[in-house]
Formats: sequence, C-alpha cells, structure tokens
Amino acid sequence: MNSKLLRAALALAVATACGAASAAAETPATRASAARLSKIAAHAKVRQALVLRTARHGVRHVAAARVEPAKPSFGQMIGLHQSADSLELKSGVALVLDQDTNEVLFSKNPQAVLPIASLTKLMTAVIVTEANQPLDEPITITDDDIDTEKGSHSRLRVGTTLRREDMLHLALMSSENRAANALGRNYPGGLPAFVAAMNAKARALGMTETHYVEPTGLSSRNQSSARDLATLVKTAHEVPLIRELSTSPEYMVEVGNRPVQFRTTNALVRSPEWDIGLQKTGYISEAGRCLVMQAKMAGRHLIMVFLDSAGKYSRIGDAERVRRWITASVPVAVPAALETAHKPTL
Repeated sequence: MNSKLLRAALALAVATACGAASAAAETPATRASAARLSKIAAHAKVRQALVLRTARHGVRHVAAARVEPAKPSFGQMIGLHQSADSLELKSGVALVLDQDTNEVLFSKNPQAVLPIASLTKLMTAVIVTEANQPLDEPITITDDDIDTEKGSHSRLRVGTTLRREDMLHLALMSSENRAANALGRNYPGGLPAFVAAMNAKARALGMTETHYVEPTGLSSRNQSSARDLATLVKTAHEVPLIRELSTSPEYMVEVGNRPVQFRTTNALVRSPEWDIGLQKTGYISEAGRCLVMQAKMAGRHLIMVFLDSAGKYSRIGDAERVRRWITASVPVAVPAALETAHKPTL
C-alpha cells in the first residue's frame, strides 16, 4: 500500500478524534484516501503504532503503521474450505450426530485434526468437576494467569478473587482465559498435573486424536477432531453444573469492589428457536471460529461440531443452516417406548 496514502488517512483519523483537524486534512484527496484505507482494513489485519504530539492547531506527527493480511487458519492452509457440502457451510469441519443413537446425520471432514481454541475449556470443566474440590473455595488471579501466548484482553484483573464456581462459570460462559488458567493452576499438583489429567481423560474416553498442552485453548497445540469433540460434548453434558454454566446468558461478579457483568459468547443461547443443553465457542487465528453444542430439535438430542469457520458470524450461520435442514428434512425421532407401544401384536 502507498505509504503516503496510509499516512494521510491515519492523520485524518487521529486529527478528527482529537477534534483539531487542520484545514489541509479536510481535502477531497485525504477523504478519498481515508475511504480507500477503510476498504483495505475490512480485508486485512491492521496493526498500528502511532506516536503523537498534539499542538493547539492539530496533530503534528503520525508515524509507524503497517498493514498485514490476516493469518490463514490451519484448515485453510490444508484446503479444508475447498470441500463442497450439501448445506454450503462456511466451516471447514462439521459433524452432526444423534446423541442417543450415535447416528451421524451430517459430516464434513470429520477426521481432520485441528487446533480447537477455547473448546479446550470443556475438558477443563470436566477435570475441575471430577476433582471434587470445593466450589466455594476462593481463587485469586495472579500474574501467572496473564496471557503471554496471544496477548488477549481480560476484565479479571490481577488480584481478583472469586469462588471456584465463579471462575468455572466465566470460563464456560464468557470463555475467560484467566479464569480457566487459574482453575488449572489451583488443581492439586498445579498446571502440569492438570494438563496430564486432561490428556488422561481424553485417552480414557477414546479421544485418540486429541492432545492438550494447557487449559485455556490459547495454544494452537491443543488439537482434536470433530469426532473426538462430539465424545467430549456427550461426556460434559452428563454433568449438570457444566450444562447450567455453559448455557447461562449472563453473570455478574465483583471485580475490584465493583460489579462487572459478563455475557455469553454464543448468541444462540438467547434465541427462542433454540433449546441448547450445552455449548462452547472458541477462536484463535490458527483454529478459525469454532462452536460445539448439544441441542434438542425435531424430537432428537443432537450434538453439533463446527470447526475452522471463516468469518465472525459464520459459525452461527452454519448452526442455523443445520437447524433449518434438520427441522425441514430429517425424520422426527420416535421415542423407543412409544414405538414399542404401537407395535401390532401377532
């Protein structure tokens, strides 16, 4: 991109924000430059480092900016998005199966092993609940819980103390990374023992394509397949506390002596068209947008897995496409007891 164009557009943006743009910054050429920059930013990841010195009549200096293309996910790099499917999903991987019968209703690249981002936190929750540590025990966020992998933001400041159940609630509902790390750190034996327990549980469940290195999902080395994740969803759904906390729409906790409201990362939880029993979202650049859910529709209890979805809302769109397809096309399941009751006697 032309460096003069970028500097001019950034100068206009900063001057406007300061309320002191000069007349020169308001020229048609600069406005056109800013418009072109906004279009480019819509298709690229923009990283800016601005050094500003303001004067009475406007901005005097703007420097150091670069535009970088968004990193491709692992799925994009190996060509998963080139696979066509009947529902035209935007996810590179998808799996829909009947929880009660294990019948696969839909699949797309279910064998692919990919980074799973914060879907990791479902296994974190399973290990925490199986440890039977007191849910009301206070846990404090420390410097050890700061994300040095991706530099992600958290509203749980260092020094924040919450109950173990509150930490689990925020990890599942709002995908709070510091909460998830603190839960692992406060496990008997600390993080190494916690990660070992995660991998041991995966092996015990037959999740042969799954491996964990930490409890948050920030590392791209946390990897699994759609088939393995369906097994994890089924296992986690058996725990009432995980079902309750993962489907909570919002929750308020005290952070630094003031109430802070946290909300779900999955908008479908609030939708009246969905009956969701368990859910978890995930995102890092290497994994794309991810989503797993247990939901009831068409008389069936279904498990849905969507991995490596491109676009902020595409995983939700894919879930809606599946729901409409299930509702319109898949035969309604007949309960076994009812089916037996209607069998003719000979």
